Amino acid sequence: MPIYEYVCKQCKNKFELMRPFSKSTELADCPACKAKAERVLSRFACFTASESGDYAPAGGGGGCASCGGGSCASCHS
Repeated sequence: MPIYEYVCKQCKNKFELMRPFSKSTELADCPACKAKAERVLSRFACFTASESGDYAPAGGGGGCASCGGGSCASCHS
């Protein structure tokens, strides 16, 4: 069963719920104030290790606009 993230507009509480996919679009009751909360897009990070043991983001995309991917060494002072 997937885990979904929610944010309550009333009290700004962030929480997770494990729910069936069939209920993924339904509002959830906030555990703090019981108001209805909307599902938000979850963020996650995925890294991979090279043969040398260095870690790099998997799936492309760098941390800043001037990077082309893999390494952001040119972005940091």
